[in-house]
Amino acid sequence: MKKINTRDLVFAALFLALGIALPQLFARNPDIGQMLLPMHFTVMLCGLICGAKYGGMCGALTPLLSAFFIGKPPLIPIGLPMCFELCAYGIIIALIYSKRNVYISLIGAMIGGRIVYGIASAIVFGVKGIPYGFEAFVVASVVKPLPGIIAQIIIIPVLMLALKKSGIVSRKDAANG
Repeated sequence: MKKINTRDLVFAALFLALGIALPQLFARNPDIGQMLLPMHFTVMLCGLICGAKYGGMCGALTPLLSAFFIGKPPLIPIGLPMCFELCAYGIIIALIYSKRNVYISLIGAMIGGRIVYGIASAIVFGVKGIPYGFEAFVVASVVKPLPGIIAQIIIIPVLMLALKKSGIVSRKDAANG
């Protein structure tokens, strides 16, 4: 049995808590939160810093716990697909980052996570009898969150660089997490 890395566990718990708390800054105007994707930031950082295992767990649990404690996002039809999407982000970003740079990791995770979200949404909406086609997927996954996507591409690499320069994380830590 592999030993639990306390540092990664603490960081993952921090990112999980931030993933639940940060969206509350936009509670009065949820459209802004849906555009800026605060949960996505925390999960991607968790994957980069703590690795695939903790990034995936953080991604799967953040929307679930937020729906349970706060009531947002509603578990059906939004929260459940987000659990799969964010889990994919946390895993994919960590796996790619172990071999490539942060930008390629971000783009790969964004593409993979959105594909997972589209599939999960199609299943959830299909079960509910609500039509969900390619146009709805593009609007929900690319058009509406475009400001957040751009912010992630700018802010996450800057945060990672700052964390590395401060000595809080190293590439080796993140790649092996």
